[in-house]
Amino acid sequence: MQIVLQRVKSASVRVDQQVVGSIHAGYLLLVGIENTDTAEIIEKNARKISSFRVFEDEQGKMNLDILQIGGEILSVSQFTLCANMDKGNRPGFDQAALPEKAIPLFELFNERLRGFGINVKTGTFGAHMEVSLINDGPVTFMINHK
Repeated sequence: MQIVLQRVKSASVRVDQQVVGSIHAGYLLLVGIENTDTAEIIEKNARKISSFRVFEDEQGKMNLDILQIGGEILSVSQFTLCANMDKGNRPGFDQAALPEKAIPLFELFNERLRGFGINVKTGTFGAHMEVSLINDGPVTFMINHK
């Protein structure tokens, strides 16, 4: 599982010129599900993200988690994060899970995040999406907690 986490002031995703998900302060998550991912890996990553302390406290230190600031999550599937770029100039996607595995795991991931009390919006799996965001910081992390 590959995740790009961006702390945002706001974010939205459009499909066919229609907004399908929109949040205020919180995280934009770009989520790549790999063919080796399991429910256990999904659970670990959801737990990590729900308690990740990257929001500033009164002293300006990254010390608060998303629940403490009342933040939201926009979770967007992105299989290209699973690309293998070791050979040639064209990425290979053999590591990306096929939709029949990736969709249930992506949905499980978002449900686990909701289970921690976080409002989670999503894009549309497999659709061509336009993602807009105002990155706060910028603060961006790569998460591949196995």
